[in-house]
Amino acid sequence: MALTGIGWELLILRRSEQRRPSDGKRRTVGTYQIFHNGVKQMGVGLSGMVAETRGPGANRPAGNNRRIEEGHYQLFTQAGSKYVTIGYSDSESASAKPKPGVELVGTGSRSEILIHPGQGFLSSVGCINPCTSLPNASEMIDFVPSRKRVIAIINDLKAFTGPEFPTRNGEKIVSAFVVVEGEPEFEG
Repeated sequence: MALTGIGWELLILRRSEQRRPSDGKRRTVGTYQIFHNGVKQMGVGLSGMVAETRGPGANRPAGNNRRIEEGHYQLFTQAGSKYVTIGYSDSESASAKPKPGVELVGTGSRSEILIHPGQGFLSSVGCINPCTSLPNASEMIDFVPSRKRVIAIINDLKAFTGPEFPTRNGEKIVSAFVVVEGEPEFEG
């Protein structure tokens, strides 16, 4: 699945799966990069690493506890009780709600697939957690830097779309997509 070079795109390149020795839990790790009309964007939070749940990717059935399939997904503002795009808490506390997030749509039977802050080994059941670095399974996701990355993504979406950015949660973000590439398997 390649970038279209049109609009706002966040490219995720999945690299590998990691398994935590203490309990056998697995996560998928990769990189992300934001593009505007095909041009790579530079700046804090506009690129980094991501963590997702284990593979293989599956968009059905609902509740399968897998990462989503490779693909091209439309972005919407998130309208939930735990995560929202507009009106999230100013607090950096991991317990404060609602937290910042953006929703991927077009995920088959799956719903509420979000880009949202992570913490610990993984904070995801199919969602995507931006972070700084996950060199191995012993590296944990730090909530505050992950939250800052999600906010940077939301702010860049707002700046790119300008007056077309939705004014309410639960609405389509025009010309904004996530492109996911890679189906790594656990090697170990």
